[in-house]
Amino acid sequence: MRALAWNGNQLYASRGYQLLRTAIGDGPIQWSAVAAYHPQWWRGLTASSRLASRLVRDGFHALAVLSSGHIAAAVPGGIVTLQPGDNHFRVSHKILRGTRPLHIAATPAGALFWGEYFDNPQREEVHIYASTDRGATWHVAYTFPRGAIRHVHNIVYDSWEDCLWILTGDNGAECRVLKASCDLRQLDVVLSGSQQARAVALVPRQEGIYFSSDTPFEENHVYFLERRGTFKSVANLSSSSIYGCRVNDAIFFSTMVEPSKVNRGRTVGVFGSIDGRSWQPALSWNKDVWPMRLFQYGNAFLPDGNNSTGLLAVSTIAVAKGDHETGVWRVISGPML
Repeated sequence: MRALAWNGNQLYASRGYQLLRTAIGDGPIQWSAVAAYHPQWWRGLTASSRLASRLVRDGFHALAVLSSGHIAAAVPGGIVTLQPGDNHFRVSHKILRGTRPLHIAATPAGALFWGEYFDNPQREEVHIYASTDRGATWHVAYTFPRGAIRHVHNIVYDSWEDCLWILTGDNGAECRVLKASCDLRQLDVVLSGSQQARAVALVPRQEGIYFSSDTPFEENHVYFLERRGTFKSVANLSSSSIYGCRVNDAIFFSTMVEPSKVNRGRTVGVFGSIDGRSWQPALSWNKDVWPMRLFQYGNAFLPDGNNSTGLLAVSTIAVAKGDHETGVWRVISGPML
């Protein structure tokens, strides 16, 4: 299973191309089927095997739930949507460059956003797509000009300032942390030009935003950007980080095992903090024996969305004693589980 997104006390997760949901209460966690997506026939076969699904990157990769009950998700080759009451996802947008975005952002007004994520060696223009009809149709809402960036890593909605944070990469001035209005008419570069501005995971809080760097070329860190503009490193990380989340007042970022001359470790970790200043390791797994370039880096996925529970959900892949598994931990004191 892979945990994808929270919606209040509801956690959505996938098993292959089936979407499941559980409502967190006082009793045991019980999963129920929500809907399914039917991919090409051969993906139905590969999704049934852990190694084969890792090889071809099967399954749901991102998911956003609107207050209306509509759901948008990323699968290989497309964006799919689900209307309330349906039990089958339909393709609302075919992806022609790359295979899928890393995340889908949603605003309380019902707008949806995702940015193009593809190899882009020629540094062609890169689009941000938006939907204002709950995922039924998509349009280009903003375009980075040719040569500006390689691709979009993430778009995150910030409820405290009613804005979007946009993260791009991968080299030099392509690495940017941008702050944008929700209609994308105004985009301001907040940070750029450094591998430490190369980020995928960002977590807003009232006092500011926390993000983790994702670079194979330098040591990685957690950074804090205050609302008034002060910027500083608050924690060292053992490797590149591309997932983060908030559980009540606690913040968590995960690290992955990625081949690098700098990041040499073979341990996937989750690091947490209650106050944003004191950080400590909370969970760890060892990388499994399968080659990373074929069968994926070891990683710990942290679901998107708004979590109203005191629980941390973590899905691991390519790790020993935990491949394709989801665990749920109660945060009892700060980042302690």
